[in-house]
Amino acid sequence: MANNLAHIDQVTNLHRNNELQLLCFRLGKNKDLYAVNVFKIREVVKYDGTLTMISHEPNSLVEGLIIIRELTIPLIDMKKWFYYDSNNKQKDLRPFRIEKEPNEDDIIMICEFSRWTIGVRIYEADRILNKKWTEIEQSAGVGGNTGNSKLVSRTRYFDGRLVQVVDIEKMLTDVFPWIEEESHEELSRLSKLYSDKIVLFADDSPSVLKTMQVILDKLGIKHLDFINGQQLLNYLFDKETVVEDIGLIITDLEMPEASGFEVIKRVKLDAITSKIPIVVNSSMSGSSNEEMARSLHADDFISKSNPLDVERIIKQFLPVKSA
Repeated sequence: MANNLAHIDQVTNLHRNNELQLLCFRLGKNKDLYAVNVFKIREVVKYDGTLTMISHEPNSLVEGLIIIRELTIPLIDMKKWFYYDSNNKQKDLRPFRIEKEPNEDDIIMICEFSRWTIGVRIYEADRILNKKWTEIEQSAGVGGNTGNSKLVSRTRYFDGRLVQVVDIEKMLTDVFPWIEEESHEELSRLSKLYSDKIVLFADDSPSVLKTMQVILDKLGIKHLDFINGQQLLNYLFDKETVVEDIGLIITDLEMPEASGFEVIKRVKLDAITSKIPIVVNSSMSGSSNEEMARSLHADDFISKSNPLDVERIIKQFLPVKSA
């Protein structure tokens, strides 16, 4: 429990300072730099490559199952995922596997998010970058066809080189399409609700934005969606916006330009907006959710875009009538 609370304190302090930490890595020798938020990574390990069950499908994103500290988890090759195309799911991905030297161990990031634990093969881990959210630029969800985008944002390395931040939530739904099927099944159980109030929603992942749009539409709730926290704040504090019409804000924590904590802080400190309920929509796993919500002064915390969770908070915070 002490370690869990220390972890929460660390995350909270970073959010309070509008900062994040990124683990930089490569998918090949001297290749481009990519990054993932460190709080989605439990550890980075060397692994001898033994798979307890191997996938032989040429189009499979899952290499097989590995055992780490008595936990059996799926192993995904991130380079193969980069070449995966959701419009051509039968594409042979074997040629794109990360290459390593003979007798060289795999480098695997153990990632925990959205209640899932997976192993992600990379070529090499580099170093951790400390950044302000204002130093993170949007790279996905801005114009064009983002359906196959694997990246959400970008920043700069110590020497000015580009570092691209991976949309790890999209990886999860690409690799395990049944997660979306399960979500669709839960969608069918939602009841139509009616409310005069509007929900504002912010998330930097286009795939998460799309999922939440589907859920709110199914519920019959009016909503406005934003690709980062700053855009939501710009709308909320625009002189043309009628604040009384806004019944709820749902926000991700980790977003470029302005993080979810910045959204919470600005909304709760302003007398005009302070009464608007704020719910954090996060992929942080485990029992830390409730403590995190309390430490950030959010009104509630839901697991990333879970339809039944969304229905619950809509009923809890909005004046609604059932169909």
